[in-house]
Amino acid sequence: QVQLVESGGGLVQAGGSLRLSCAVSGRTLRTIAMGWFRQAPGKDREFVAIISASGGTTYYADSVRGRFTISRDNAKNTVYLQMNSLKPEDTAVYYCGGGWHTTTSPSDYNYWGQGTQVTVSS
Repeated sequence: QVQLVESGGGLVQAGGSLRLSCAVSGRTLRTIAMGWFRQAPGKDREFVAIISASGGTTYYADSVRGRFTISRDNAKNTVYLQMNSLKPEDTAVYYCGGGWHTTTSPSDYNYWGQGTQVTVSS
């Protein structure tokens, strides 16, 4: 069974940085496309960044492009989200998802972590 565990969330001031990690177990990471998504209170889960199984393709939501970077270390079975220049509107629970296709739709992902809270103060 595939398990995903996120870590690295916290409270940060606007303009600050955080790095989220998603540790994958139960399956070799290099076979799975991965994505980061977020969900703010009262809102739907939304796409943030995705990376293909090989790591050769990445794609970002317009709201984070240029500030966030997704990467993966298949040897460590871990996916990362480096978040710079954080804004209060980035406040949400961040989830990593794993699936068989590199898509931006949360419904296409088969595996999910429990989420990690990111709070950006103004």
